[in-house]
Amino acid sequence: MTSTPRHRMAAQLSNLAINEGYTLSPLPGVCWLRSNRPLDVTPVLYEPGIVIVCQGRKRGWLGDQEFVYDEQHVLAVAVPVPFVMQTEASAERPLLAIYLRLDMQLAADIAIQVDEQLPHATPTTPIRSIRSIRPSSLVSSKMNAALADAVTRFLQAMSHPLEAQVLGPSILREIYFRVLTGEQGETLRASLAAQGRFGQVGRAIQRIHREHANPLTVAMLASEAGLGAAAFHNHFKSVTRVSPMQYLKSIRLHQGRLLMMRRGMTAAAAASAVGYESPSQFSREFKRLFGLPPQAEVERIKLAFALPPLPDGPFVSSH
Repeated sequence: MTSTPRHRMAAQLSNLAINEGYTLSPLPGVCWLRSNRPLDVTPVLYEPGIVIVCQGRKRGWLGDQEFVYDEQHVLAVAVPVPFVMQTEASAERPLLAIYLRLDMQLAADIAIQVDEQLPHATPTTPIRSIRSIRPSSLVSSKMNAALADAVTRFLQAMSHPLEAQVLGPSILREIYFRVLTGEQGETLRASLAAQGRFGQVGRAIQRIHREHANPLTVAMLASEAGLGAAAFHNHFKSVTRVSPMQYLKSIRLHQGRLLMMRRGMTAAAAASAVGYESPSQFSREFKRLFGLPPQAEVERIKLAFALPPLPDGPFVSSH
């Protein structure tokens, strides 16, 4: 991708994301992100979505695998998984990004159409059957020229209220198409198809997010997935890189931090709200995950990063 579309995207997004933090766009599920300062390595939990960085750089680590999402890469999150992230930004060159909360219906509709056309694909078309692909919870792929062009036109349309309402949804659909048929689009399509092992694990993940404050056991989650305990444990870890109980613990701690940031809860109140019987155990495990005691971590996040709009989806998230 040449520097011209990259600079154009950054300039357009800078005019839309005037304030630091997240800014709502005219379209549901679309936010602008601006960060004028670096953010050191910190545990995060993204909702399913697509992150398109137009300026600056983010790095994420899931286990021993590194994901880069910058001006030349796009990050797609198929299911929420706890990982660690680092942001490179400054006041002179802020991080500017588009966050698309994944519209499951739109993504599924496009994925179905793409898969139906597979028998008619040309030999040079980089599309493979989802049945031959191992799904992944996170996908980082290169920003190609077609996607860059769609993002540039999308930002241009979103700069004008009438164009945003009339043209925005169709260009957004094109962006989804470009991501789902790009370099690693087949991996994301396999994940979205929710078939086989990924679909089984996905049902358990949804239950964890829905009922994280209730007592949950591996046996209960395995039953939700329709698997034996041993097979479920192995499949779950292959998707999320952590065990089911480690995942549940992380979801509770992220939700506890969210409640303290958003609602001003004490650590003890947050601990009870997310299913901990012992506030001291919550504080110990919280410090082990985030590196600071609950109140100190909440203050750090508030000082380091402006809070995005209140999430209203079915998944627990970082902010």
